[in-house]
Amino acid sequence: MGDAKAVRQWSAGQGFLLPPSPMDWLEEGHLAYFILDVVETLDLREIRDVIDSRDPRGPRPYSPQMMVALLLYGYCTGVYSSRRIERATYENVAFRVLSGGDHPHFTRINAFRKTHLAALDGLFLQVVQLCQKAGLVKMGHVALDGTKVQGNASKHKAMSHDRMTKDEERLRSEVAELLARAEAVDAEEDALYGVGEKPEDLPAELRRREDRLARIRKAKAELEAEAREARAQELREQAERAEKRSKQSADGVERKRAATLAKKKRAQAAELSAEEDEEKAAKQFETPEGLPKHRVPTKTTGEPTDKAQRNFTDPDSRIMERGGSFLQGYNCQAAVDDAHQVIVAQAITNQSPDNGNLAPMVALVEANCGASADVTTGDAGYWSPEGVERAAKGGSDLYISTKRGRHDSLPQDEPAQSPRGDDPREWMRAKLSTPRGRAIYAKRKSTVEPVFGQIKGARGFRQFLLRGSYGAGGEWSLLCTCHNLLKLFRHAPAAVVAAPG
Repeated sequence: MGDAKAVRQWSAGQGFLLPPSPMDWLEEGHLAYFILDVVETLDLREIRDVIDSRDPRGPRPYSPQMMVALLLYGYCTGVYSSRRIERATYENVAFRVLSGGDHPHFTRINAFRKTHLAALDGLFLQVVQLCQKAGLVKMGHVALDGTKVQGNASKHKAMSHDRMTKDEERLRSEVAELLARAEAVDAEEDALYGVGEKPEDLPAELRRREDRLARIRKAKAELEAEAREARAQELREQAERAEKRSKQSADGVERKRAATLAKKKRAQAAELSAEEDEEKAAKQFETPEGLPKHRVPTKTTGEPTDKAQRNFTDPDSRIMERGGSFLQGYNCQAAVDDAHQVIVAQAITNQSPDNGNLAPMVALVEANCGASADVTTGDAGYWSPEGVERAAKGGSDLYISTKRGRHDSLPQDEPAQSPRGDDPREWMRAKLSTPRGRAIYAKRKSTVEPVFGQIKGARGFRQFLLRGSYGAGGEWSLLCTCHNLLKLFRHAPAAVVAAPG
């Protein structure tokens, strides 16, 4: 038998003569190095100000640049859990490079994300500006769409108003029965063992029912209060329409009737609403970005309908339909530039339909990019005459489908149509039926829908970690920020040389 083939020397415990540089651990051009460069350009003063305002005594906080770098790299690579990020600082070379040898506990990572969520949300605009400087945003065609994302709550933890009422009555009778039994047991034990001894099993059973009863009563009261405000807002809107008729109608009798109706509706709204300022009351039903929120379905009396629901775990989330099934979550919006699939505006709402989101999203695009897109497209969910009229004021040429179809596509073999009358729907339908309209709208799917596939499929984001509209909104913003960072990294990694602005 011949000599054994020589192999390279290997010793897992071999030390180094000189300490190695962590910057040599990864290949040149690695995403981690790009994240480090980006973090150096970002304005993190808002985070720094919060840290500086704290008591200087006690343990030193981790560097905000390091914590932001860990979160950005985690969300870019599909590592979202604070526990997984902490573990990665031990086991993953890229995370070790970013952390500089530190290993922040997962509670510190999670606390940093929650505490500075508003500042992290602000990074989205800074990264959009970096993409603009790199030439990745052309503003020729921006496509809108929404995707439903599971919240950090189960749909089985939601309860309808009807079920709350029935459970409240049942639990109230059970608590009364248990209290009576407890009094009987107490009297019996006092006779046997003396005053002061307490029963062992019955209070725990009673406490469980009392706690559940208290939770149901609280959720029921909140749902009823929300329903009253929703009905009051509906009455105010009816009053506004009546007031408009009272001023515009050519019929004097109709003007007087409309004015009387408007006054009646406003009086009814005032009785239901706890908010005297109508403008402030209306803001309750809009997100900070101006998207409409879900309104509790109500009866004319202001009471919730029997099927109106509230979730115990995340009251802001709502049950939504997605692909034939239902989830407890949020409707996440994105406006995507077709040049490189950069997200130029984003927001979330707990209203399931996209109706009402068109004008606010178009306004966000203009605010973020400093100009309106030449063309804006959206599927049939965004169609409404009022929404299109408001959105068109920004100057963008709108192509919004007026009817649903398979993937909201438009048939290519139908002849162009002519609009009939002054119906806005007919005019939009005719516009979309032209060769130019078909060509523009055909790009919508390939512009915006792959973005959701990259976020949810490629990077595996399927559920929010944070609860509430504020938490989920901040996390969606962070996801969109990292999506844009990856676009910038792949197309123009050398472009990050100067601070945005």
